[in-house]
Amino acid sequence: MQTMPAHAAHRDDREIETLEEFDATVAARGTLAGFRVQAVDLTDRTRELLGTDTAGAVFLGCRMREEAAAKIRADGALVFPPVPDLPFDPYRGLLYSPDELFASLADGYEATPDARAYAWFRRTRADGDVYASMLRAVHDDSMSDALDELLAGARVVGVMGGHAMERGTPEYAGAARLGRELARAGLTVATGGGPGAMEAANLGAYAAPFADGMLAEALPLLAKAPSFVPSVTDWAGAAFEVRARWPKGGPSVGIPTWFYGHEPPNPFASHIAKYFANATREDGLLARCNAGVVFLPGAAGTVQEVFDNATPNYYESRGEPTPMVLVDRAHWTRRLPAWPLLQSLARGRSMQARIALVDRIEEVPEALKHLGG
Repeated sequence: MQTMPAHAAHRDDREIETLEEFDATVAARGTLAGFRVQAVDLTDRTRELLGTDTAGAVFLGCRMREEAAAKIRADGALVFPPVPDLPFDPYRGLLYSPDELFASLADGYEATPDARAYAWFRRTRADGDVYASMLRAVHDDSMSDALDELLAGARVVGVMGGHAMERGTPEYAGAARLGRELARAGLTVATGGGPGAMEAANLGAYAAPFADGMLAEALPLLAKAPSFVPSVTDWAGAAFEVRARWPKGGPSVGIPTWFYGHEPPNPFASHIAKYFANATREDGLLARCNAGVVFLPGAAGTVQEVFDNATPNYYESRGEPTPMVLVDRAHWTRRLPAWPLLQSLARGRSMQARIALVDRIEEVPEALKHLGG
């Protein structure tokens, strides 16, 4: 089964994103010259900062004492101080965890960092403030950097589908079993990170290390709060109840957006890359699915994802086309007939051998294998 460390090895070993990395670098190299230190609390590392060369270093959102900040500026380092009164850290070096985004859930969802970040986004977007736009852009770039580090070397399969799929339905259970089977096959499951089909696939990956009975028991517990409407608090609370009963589940990735902030992230994705810019999020999610993408029934958002994924496969702008599996023949040929158009686009091109339409979720793993995923 695919395992993902909480923090994968850096592509750039001059980045420091944790206090442990800071201490190890100072001890091993005796210099911070040219390093980038990102969102690390250095309040208790004044002695090390005063005694270490920091020429050409960049400190992004690092808390430190003023004497240390003055010294490293004199060395020629750049210091971007933490931004006060923000419900998020634009310079953060790691992805979010569910516990982090849902902190204070006991006081109601509106008290959580996730909800407060969405409220900030709505307010500042309406203002058209260029400073807020810059903070959002820096945050989203930090997310992409952390996501690349996490997924380096992983075989990633995307599972896309609508947020309206409710817990307690056969469709939700099927999507969860799919996520579990993909994870057990050694793939990293990535979703849009929201409710419905996305949550179900992340739940399946979470359930992968446990015996099959775990998922069978968890599904009725979740069905007590079938949707995030009317209460996100109750919906998320049911998920955390499952996580508490079966701790340390399998890893997966969720990539949601505050652009659709009325949809909360789901608590079963162990690593959450949440973006402000939906276009950046959509393109980044699909681009990282190097082992293929599964499209469960959905509405406008899922249709958009089908063709966002089809376009680089058509032009081969990301290299060899990756597998695309659409699930539910009636949905994709009659209700929302994306499949005939996808077939027409693929005809005569190399992507033609990389697309498939199946009736049932259970057929997906074999289809992916046949398509080379």
